[in-house]
Amino acid sequence: MEDSGKRINKFLSESGFCSRREADRLISEGRVTINGRVPEMGTKVLETDEIRVDNKLIRENRDKPIYLAFNKPVGIECTTNQSVRNNIVDYINYPERIFPIGRLDKASEGLIFMTNDGDIVNKILRARNNHEKEYIVTVDKPITDRFIQKMGNGVPILDTVTRKCKVEQISKYIFKIVLTQGLNRQIRRMCEYLGYEVTALKRIRIINISLDIPVGRYRDLTPAEIKELNQLIEPSSKTEEASLPKVEVRRPNIIKKNKT
Repeated sequence: MEDSGKRINKFLSESGFCSRREADRLISEGRVTINGRVPEMGTKVLETDEIRVDNKLIRENRDKPIYLAFNKPVGIECTTNQSVRNNIVDYINYPERIFPIGRLDKASEGLIFMTNDGDIVNKILRARNNHEKEYIVTVDKPITDRFIQKMGNGVPILDTVTRKCKVEQISKYIFKIVLTQGLNRQIRRMCEYLGYEVTALKRIRIINISLDIPVGRYRDLTPAEIKELNQLIEPSSKTEEASLPKVEVRRPNIIKKNKT
């Protein structure tokens, strides 16, 4: 870590404790301390500082990062809050601390990445990056050409209009959609606006990784998949990275999950 330090949320994400977004939430809730004091958002930390979350000491480490592809079942919540019933962390029960990249609705199933690498979370989740996510969707009534056309050209939801996207009808009630944004319950809200209700939703691809494992199972991403993934997400983040303060990049740590 450089003498000038790095922002506390970046430190927590690189430590493998949580994503940067989750770190911001923990800081705002006053659950993070630096040398015994609750910091302001954006505070920088040094190598000699003692950083704790809920009084648990967080250490910087350089162990091998973890990248998993998980086929989330319906009913599992994409949260690291283990007080929430049926949370994704307890369901997977991985021996190291990991967290999801993004979200998948409780009522939805399919592909989600799990990792301890906070940096890759930030790169994938940046809205401007236009990373593709592909879904198979079942609705409650017959699909029309008008429905497909309107879904593809943008639908007004959440005080905005969704980006144009690829939509293809598969059968009478099922269609495929490729999104490059991740608004809250986006597909369900788009369908509702057009008078349809989603009865089943499965994510089958994120960027270059396709779903190829049974429901409830996970696998490690292969070195080739990780290399290609990094090549695909890196160009879209260079402009944003150039505007940020330069800090030394460290490999994330793995924090063991306490067993009781």
